[in-house]
Amino acid sequence: MGSWPLDLTGLLAIAAGLGWASGIRLYATLFVVGLAGNLDWVSLPEGLHVLQHPWVLGASGLMLLVEFLADKVAWIDSLWDGVHSFIRIPAGAALAAMAFGGQGAEWQTAMAIVGGGLAAGAHFAKAGTRAAVNASPEPFSNIAVSFAEDSLVLFTLWLMFAHPWLLLAFLGVFLALLVWLLPKVFRLLGGWRQARRQA
Repeated sequence: MGSWPLDLTGLLAIAAGLGWASGIRLYATLFVVGLAGNLDWVSLPEGLHVLQHPWVLGASGLMLLVEFLADKVAWIDSLWDGVHSFIRIPAGAALAAMAFGGQGAEWQTAMAIVGGGLAAGAHFAKAGTRAAVNASPEPFSNIAVSFAEDSLVLFTLWLMFAHPWLLLAFLGVFLALLVWLLPKVFRLLGGWRQARRQA
């Protein structure tokens, strides 16, 4: 996979994929992509070579472990998501722009908008879904959903390098589902909060 050519489609898939994955698992995204580049499993764009540095790998690996544990505990996961509303979205925008580091300021700005938008969509879909799952009295659904998110991000990162067209198609479907799903999630949360106030 290290010989995979970085054509325009590939760069678009990397930028969009990093933006989307950052909205769900920022530190896993940083660590897995950096490690894959460090081990020459994939060819990273020049702007993302910093992710391969041992210090960056160490920091992202440590935060990956913290996030992995926090995301498995009901309500702590929602607190973590709340704090990361201010971290995942700009990070997704920055990573998408870095993927186009050698392509000029116009491309970088455009990709920052795309990456930030995808990160925001993924983050709010994740946070809303997890808040709804946390309303369940048993803890196992929370853990199952968390592991499903872990698996989905890893699959997305693999798809980003191995089959960029499929990744772009997947993100198109995600955006369509997001437009349909988010209003329903927010209505559900609003109804649940109202029921709690009346109880």
